[in-house]
Amino acid sequence: MMLRYALQTIRDRKGGFLGAFLALMCAAALITACGTLLETGLRGRIATERYAAAPLVVSADQNVHRTTVKHKGNGKTKVKHKAKPVAERAWLPADILDRVSALEGVGKAVPELTFMAQPMSSLPVSGRSASSQAASSRPVSGQSASSQAATSSRSTSGQAAGRGEGGARSEPRPLAEPHPRSEPRPLAHLSARPSYGHSWASAPLTPFRLVAGRAPSADDDVVIDRVLAGQNGLKPGDRLIVQSTRAPRPYRISGIAAPAGQRDLRQQTSLFFSSGEAERLAARPGRITALGVTPAPGTDLARLKQRVEQALKGTSAQVATGEDRGPVEFLDAAGARIKLVSMGGAMGGTSLLVAILVVVGTFALSIQQRHRELALLRAIAATPGQIRRLLGREALVVGAAAGVLGVLAGLPLADWLHGRFIDMGAIPVTLERTAGVFPACAALGVTLVGAWAAARISGRRIARIRPAEAMAESAVERGPARGRIVAGLVLLAGGAALVGVLSVLRTEAAATPVTFLAVVVSATAVSLLGPYLVRFASVLLAGPLRAAGAGGSLATANIRGNSARMASVVTPLTLLIGMTCTVLFVQPTLGDAARAQARDGVRATWVLAAQGPGVPSEAAGAVRGAPGVTAATEIVRTTVRVGLDKYQAQGVTQAGLARTWDPDVTSGSLTAFTHGHDTAAISELAANRLGLRPGSALRLHLGDGTPASLTVAAVYRRGLGFGDLTLPHDLLARHMDNPLAATVLVAGHGSRDELTAALQRFPGVSVLSSETADQVQADRQQENAAVNYLAMGLILAFTAIAVVNTLAMSVSERIREFAMLRLAGATRRQVLRMLRAEALSVLLISTALGSGIALAVLTAFSIGMTGGAAPSVLPLLYATVVGAAALLALAATALPGRLALRARPAETAMSRQ
Repeated sequence: MMLRYALQTIRDRKGGFLGAFLALMCAAALITACGTLLETGLRGRIATERYAAAPLVVSADQNVHRTTVKHKGNGKTKVKHKAKPVAERAWLPADILDRVSALEGVGKAVPELTFMAQPMSSLPVSGRSASSQAASSRPVSGQSASSQAATSSRSTSGQAAGRGEGGARSEPRPLAEPHPRSEPRPLAHLSARPSYGHSWASAPLTPFRLVAGRAPSADDDVVIDRVLAGQNGLKPGDRLIVQSTRAPRPYRISGIAAPAGQRDLRQQTSLFFSSGEAERLAARPGRITALGVTPAPGTDLARLKQRVEQALKGTSAQVATGEDRGPVEFLDAAGARIKLVSMGGAMGGTSLLVAILVVVGTFALSIQQRHRELALLRAIAATPGQIRRLLGREALVVGAAAGVLGVLAGLPLADWLHGRFIDMGAIPVTLERTAGVFPACAALGVTLVGAWAAARISGRRIARIRPAEAMAESAVERGPARGRIVAGLVLLAGGAALVGVLSVLRTEAAATPVTFLAVVVSATAVSLLGPYLVRFASVLLAGPLRAAGAGGSLATANIRGNSARMASVVTPLTLLIGMTCTVLFVQPTLGDAARAQARDGVRATWVLAAQGPGVPSEAAGAVRGAPGVTAATEIVRTTVRVGLDKYQAQGVTQAGLARTWDPDVTSGSLTAFTHGHDTAAISELAANRLGLRPGSALRLHLGDGTPASLTVAAVYRRGLGFGDLTLPHDLLARHMDNPLAATVLVAGHGSRDELTAALQRFPGVSVLSSETADQVQADRQQENAAVNYLAMGLILAFTAIAVVNTLAMSVSERIREFAMLRLAGATRRQVLRMLRAEALSVLLISTALGSGIALAVLTAFSIGMTGGAAPSVLPLLYATVVGAAALLALAATALPGRLALRARPAETAMSRQ
């Protein structure tokens, strides 16, 4: 009976339920998209490419481990083991090859070297014809990589770096001047895919086979993959300038290769060098990246895996088969899982809180519009239980329909988000999106439960009070219930407590979720205390509104007499302004403080920057020899682990450091740091957190997990601009995948032209002034912040939809009121002026509340992260936010108002009796 009546009510009052339907559908879509990203982070597939022909892959453990033993009072102990990933690739000792190759069931073991190798530009064939070049490097049809490789797979650790075939020494050459008839030509199609170098001896791991030319034999030979050759029109005999871990160098393309029996690699570009050159470029003597193992015929892979694990027990080696090989190959994808879990969880949690706030507000307004109808039902003997069941079933019907459509809309939204995150570089393309049923089911369940709970909460009073009271309250608005006031005060105190906690948080990872939680909790307190806030604001606005004429006086009376209705509109608008200001100004607050510290601490006249992967040490050496240069400081950046905690670290060359860099040392001595190879400088924040001071021992794990013990030589104040830890350059760079300098600080009176002349052998390296370098850093920070803007932008869009939805619902229910005003003598223009005055009043109240919440949160964030109460608020951007909110409020009020005023007043008043 109640279900049939609920369906009939929905059918007859489509407009009243449309707002709740839209809010629930948007909430379901948003939760589905966030849940899909979270699931992708938890179990997204990372498919292997380079190791496709190696069923078993041995790699180094990519984690730092800590085991703690806790003694309980009953004599028992609890052992807890934790692991955290390292930032760079951990390498294996090369002697593991001999241990694995000797095992029963191993058919072939192929060592792998993987290192950065970025093609920069090409030099066309010169000095002889292309036909003669091609003739000297004719492809051998059907010849595999393994048969063409002159070096056995066991020779990777034994062959001396820099030797070609026959053992003749081929000294590495820096980038030579191009032939006069062969100027360097930038590659037209440099893909965004990462580019890696390998030894040709490891080509069977895919397997790669030659489709043109021959295998690399000399140190200046390179084999490129078919995709790179096809995109840029390269062929055997052409010369390719490659930037790897050393100075850029031209290589002769000896051959072109492609995966055998499978399509080309989609996620990476592969360049193959001779074994000696690969070892030189990898710069890890006696170590290998991984070991690919092929079982002997008839050997069970599972049993072979057990044998290998047993043979390597006690080492840092790990064994992977099947889909577990993908994370070994693509470390950035494995690391991105953690980032995506964090991002998806933060977005999903914030979305859920916002959705609950919006949906409850929408249902409260919807039930408030039906107060008279529900009071009549109580008056004709409907019981409280029947009213509750009616409202609950209406909500379930609307929630089910909205949830299904929202889930269907959320799946493509998740796909779009995943693609945008890839385009922005937040996650790699190698992490495939996972679309399971759990996010959809969770979104549908949350929608149904949320709709049902919102309806029951909103209709609690009308179902509980006596029928006579219900009829009386349908005519005159009653003040908020005591329980609502208590809950609002509790949440207000909770928001204040979160702001207080935020002011003592010193890390961005800890502060960010608390920041947005404080905004949502404070906005929820506003929603509960809204009627009182609106009434207080109406007193302040009474004078200006009366000055606006009859429309303003009517607006004042409506705000005072319908404070609950106005509060339901103020809440989403307050949330929109507060959340938008917080999202837009959190990153500038942190970034501006960091850049200010960097500007104050950089003494250099010039800064070297690179368009490619970095500035090679040879370029810094060339600059040091330029006229007028007194010091050149190379800087590399990565993250290290102290215990299990992650810290930003920079490595600096120590010679002449005081001429280019001033971190504002507060204790210890920068001179002691520059004269010690086993010393470190540390920020005040990190020193206080770790309990260190000058002379203390700092034990950490470097980027690739290698343990190191250093002595703290200095503590400095400018940690936000220069990172928490400063270590010797060579120590840090030796354990990084990309050892090239991110920047080079140059001190002295040398001119830009003189420095540029010294760098002409290094393409892509440019000389910037300190001011230009600062602007480049600001642009880079803006690009990084774009990920957060996109993540939170969906929540803001949902909130904006809720604002329009709530305002439209609030205006559409007042058709009879408008008709009565028209019959009393008010003109259409006066009624519309009244609506505009109300909208502007709501906007002013919401702007004050939202801006106050955002300012409190941003100030606390600034105190915690920068040490000063100076949030970066851009006036023009703030004005844009308020202007956009005003546009939404006025449009969502004017359009429904004009539609409501089209009907004849007398007919409308009679039909609504």
